[in-house]
Amino acid sequence: MDVKETLGRIKRIRIDETTFTMLVAGFVGLLGGFGAVGFRFLIEFFQGLFFGGGGNLLEVARSLPWLHKLLAPALGGLIIGPIIYFFAREAKGHGVPEVMEAVALREGRIRPRVVAIKSIASSICIGSGGSVGREGPIVQIGSAIGSVVGQILKLSGERIKILVGCGAAAGIAATFNAPLAGAMFSSELILKNFQIRTFSPIILSSILATVVSRLFFGNQPVFAIPIPDYSLVSLWEILPYTVLGCLAALVSLAFIFILYKSEDIFDKLRFPGYLKASIGGVIIGLIGIYYPHIFGVGYGSIELALEEGIVWYFLLLLIVLKLVAVSITIGSGGSGGVFAPSLFLGSMMGGLFGIAVHSLFPAVTASSGSYALVGMAAVVAGTTHAPITAILILFEMTNDYNIFLPLIVASATSALLAIRLKRESIYTMKLIRRGIDLQMGTEVSIMRSLRVKDVMEMDIDTIYRDMPLGEIRKLLLRSRSTFFPVIDRSGKLTGVISFGDLRSALFEEELEKVIIAEDLAIPHPVTVFPSDNLYDALHKMHLHDIARLPVVSRFEPDKLIGVLSRSDVLAAYDNEITKLRGVFGENPPSH
Repeated sequence: MDVKETLGRIKRIRIDETTFTMLVAGFVGLLGGFGAVGFRFLIEFFQGLFFGGGGNLLEVARSLPWLHKLLAPALGGLIIGPIIYFFAREAKGHGVPEVMEAVALREGRIRPRVVAIKSIASSICIGSGGSVGREGPIVQIGSAIGSVVGQILKLSGERIKILVGCGAAAGIAATFNAPLAGAMFSSELILKNFQIRTFSPIILSSILATVVSRLFFGNQPVFAIPIPDYSLVSLWEILPYTVLGCLAALVSLAFIFILYKSEDIFDKLRFPGYLKASIGGVIIGLIGIYYPHIFGVGYGSIELALEEGIVWYFLLLLIVLKLVAVSITIGSGGSGGVFAPSLFLGSMMGGLFGIAVHSLFPAVTASSGSYALVGMAAVVAGTTHAPITAILILFEMTNDYNIFLPLIVASATSALLAIRLKRESIYTMKLIRRGIDLQMGTEVSIMRSLRVKDVMEMDIDTIYRDMPLGEIRKLLLRSRSTFFPVIDRSGKLTGVISFGDLRSALFEEELEKVIIAEDLAIPHPVTVFPSDNLYDALHKMHLHDIARLPVVSRFEPDKLIGVLSRSDVLAAYDNEITKLRGVFGENPPSH
């Protein structure tokens, strides 16, 4: 058989859709695995550059002079701020919400440059001591790889979303040496889909990424700790583990609140956006002078807690310092994940609780290390609202069935209580703040993502409150508007007049000089602010049965800025839907 005939036969081979998807998913898994490996090497490279040594950052930082510990995070922030600000602002923060938004609103399409910018920015941030994790960035990097592969192959939106999930799973699996947890993370958080046609390529991608990771780092647990010593001592111990889950939920909620409060503070700070990360770096450096435990991903400190090598009062102090350090790093514009910080907080909180419980009931409870391990899963479950992922990650870290029951109890309790107290997770909260509610569907998310200031009309005709009816009639003749805000001579809004309000008085010539605008105006009109989203603005229109709303300053509620009309809102919505159809075909994405 000659070569020409062989090639002809190969061309005649037809690959069905399922097989093709699995092949591409496997390819994405391999790329995601190499991406995770490369990202870890980048972090080690920059850590050596900033701190002069690789390996355990805590041990390296302890031996450095105070000025070095102060300047390293500040210099890192000074570098990454402009990179993120000018090249890819979606690389700011922890990354997972951006992936969720891409899946929900853009059929998984992520800009190719995100792979490079996120890799560089996050590795510099972590390597210079930024108090963040590497898991969120590698999820975004892996997802971007999957998205780019799908776009190059010109696949449909649904298949691109699957590849985004494959990339996310590959990143988590390669980072934690946990293929099941990687697949579950992607299905539970990113795609929210457990169908077999979706889960099969994701698990394949996750397995292949794990294989790649093991080729470089071996089949070793993430934490080198005496895991066989951790077990459920007594069935009565389920009660303290349940209490641990409740405490983990409270720590999770505190983490979410402080993180986004920090973002608000830095957003309001009157300072160039590309320099804010350097301010955060200086603060992290100041903390790190005395407590280098908060530098980087914090795995060195977690190991100490698991090995029961930290006294109770220092565990408590590290919980507070880590909450502050992570929030400042991300809030100021740093790039890194919140998964490792959740593990850190859980280990410290669990260790602290374990010391207390074991001192009270030594005969029926395990040592504090067991509680530190379970606390890690419980805080992750509380922050992410993904208890299955949290359980599987810690189970695959330990490879020990003895601690499995406490993991389930504490993680499920933490997630249930956290959801009960606050509907949004640490990931979806960021989207809600942008006006994107994944539970409400794409249409509502589109409306909430648009702002009044982007749609309102600013070139408007106004009427002075003391303007006579005759002058108002002349204004109507030369104006194309049928809605007029009424202002006083200092420009303050006092009311509104519509054509319907004027109709009965327009033809009463004997009243031209008697009636003024104030007599016809509706006082104290319903208003909106420029930063309000269109969904809330449209709701106000429906609630009050009005078609137009004055737009006023949030800081000066009587200062008129523009007018928003129902037609403007609907036109903006139609425009967004048209854009989506242009990208995705006839049907806009649904959730």
